[in-house]
Amino acid sequence: MSRRRRSVMSEELKYELAKDLGFYDTVQQEGWGGIKAKDAGNMVKRAIQMAEEAARKS
Repeated sequence: MSRRRRSVMSEELKYELAKDLGFYDTVQQEGWGGIKAKDAGNMVKRAIQMAEEAARKS
């Protein structure tokens, strides 16, 4: 029985982060499964930073 995970980040945000962090080409060529675990972690870390900055501005 396979469960699909709901994505917390929009695809648009993921692509934006991939571009900012320099592995967008890998995603384009190999899909999200082609990125390194370290890159995925950095992507999450950057998304959290962006959310914290947005919360401070509110």
